[in-house]
Amino acid sequence: MGKFKIQITMTLDGYVAGPNQSVKNPLGEGADRIHDWARATKFLRELLGSGEGGDTGLDDQVLRESFANVGATIMGRNMFGGGPGPWGDGSWKGWWGDNPPFQTPVFVLTHYAREPLVMEGGTTFYFVTDGIESALKQARRAADDKDVALGGGANVAQQYLNAGLIDQLTLHLVPMFLGGGERLFDGIDAKKVSLEVVDLVHSPVVTHLRYQVKK
Repeated sequence: MGKFKIQITMTLDGYVAGPNQSVKNPLGEGADRIHDWARATKFLRELLGSGEGGDTGLDDQVLRESFANVGATIMGRNMFGGGPGPWGDGSWKGWWGDNPPFQTPVFVLTHYAREPLVMEGGTTFYFVTDGIESALKQARRAADDKDVALGGGANVAQQYLNAGLIDQLTLHLVPMFLGGGERLFDGIDAKKVSLEVVDLVHSPVVTHLRYQVKK
């Protein structure tokens, strides 16, 4: 069975999203900049179909490795987006267009049921209404022996960490302050979560820290 791992970009003051998230501003005010390091890589440009070129150095290598063995993805409702509450006419299909970058089954945690959403490139969104353990069980089944990735957001990551279900945590730490928004580690039970550093590399624009979560 593969690992269940978080991989997420965070500012020095602990934020993974900014304040006032909305459909028009999905990452919140000012937070779009925290992913500039990833947008500069050749791998992400290939994945998003956003143009040729891109950096092929360390950051590109780290990003490629983080996606290499992923067989399924879990995310929270805010990351999938579309606003709170019921799904309405069902026209919302995520932020990523017809061909999302996940290329795996994606399990979206939500309070509101919805039929699976089949997209191009191998991505199908499944909407899970019966909690984090059910989502993980379904994702592990879909991933077979590959890893399951938790894409975000902060609240979902906190729930899984406090439940002792995460195997590995990778932080892409960017040298900037956001000053407000969603902190990754708010609400973490320090008595339940213990980490061990297994890898640390950095480029001029981001530090990549990988931790094993001790059981």
